[in-house]
Amino acid sequence: MSASSVLPVRSCDTVPTKGVAVIAAGAVPWRRGKNGIQVLLIHRPKYGDWSFPKGKLDADESVAECAVREVREEVGLRITLGLPLPAVRYDVSKGPKIVYYWAAKVTGEAVPDGGEVDKARWMDGKSALGKLSNAADRAPLQALLDAAGRGQLATVPFLLARHSKARPRAGWTRAEGERPLASSGMRQSRALAGLLEAWDPVRLVSSPWTRCVQTLMPFAAATGRSLKTAPALTEHAAAKHPGRAAKTFTKQLLKPRATLLCTHRPVLPTLLPVLAEHVGGASGKAERAVRGVLPSKDPYLRPGAVIVAQRAVDDPSRIVSLEIHEPFDD
Repeated sequence: MSASSVLPVRSCDTVPTKGVAVIAAGAVPWRRGKNGIQVLLIHRPKYGDWSFPKGKLDADESVAECAVREVREEVGLRITLGLPLPAVRYDVSKGPKIVYYWAAKVTGEAVPDGGEVDKARWMDGKSALGKLSNAADRAPLQALLDAAGRGQLATVPFLLARHSKARPRAGWTRAEGERPLASSGMRQSRALAGLLEAWDPVRLVSSPWTRCVQTLMPFAAATGRSLKTAPALTEHAAAKHPGRAAKTFTKQLLKPRATLLCTHRPVLPTLLPVLAEHVGGASGKAERAVRGVLPSKDPYLRPGAVIVAQRAVDDPSRIVSLEIHEPFDD
């Protein structure tokens, strides 16, 4: 997997990605204390610094998977990714380094691994801002605190996926709905299952056509979750009744559960405006940045790519961030 294929597009990021030599990811674990939001800082004896759980990508690992793994390995917390926080960029010996962060609400206690991390400490926001060793790390923390102040920190994800690579239309003589994934698409779907674990959607919805169902089956099998089908989201149904497709999509979007929906490229122009309509709850500039992540030109998403919309827990109709994660591509 090349570096260019693993870098997500997120509405919160402004740092340049060109020329990056080191890619890393992590999270800012948070919880509600008696006096407000608390965040977890770690101490690394090798560097003598205070920071957040983070680390470099393993081979063929996505940025999102890296963030989840690093938190688990360094402090023993199993997380799902919440609100994306601004990536930071700074120079290290190998060249420019970029670190992607997400907020992650946790309930358990952190246990340092005793190697890379020897201390883990919960702090209020002001204390944490003063304790961080790297000034660049204050940006994601401040964004977390600002989101908490706006009531946008606690979120629930909605994921929209385009099915993985399918066998070519040319030469396919059976019903279009039966056209399956290509061999590369099957590999892509298995890799996608690993990526999806970062948000752990509990409700799985798909167009009933074979290639969409096959795209979600590895994740469904790994988690033991059932897969529901929505006939209004097939290519033919959406072309004939776009209003019905948009209504079906909106119904799923408004459900207050972590949801994953898979459909086809020709259906995306009907669904993407629905996402845009539900962006809200921030300043005009911030809302434009969120909407700006949405693709506007065909093919909209590459096969197997996923849009992640974080919605406010207290109002699932309000999208407060958007991300696009590219698929594994061999």
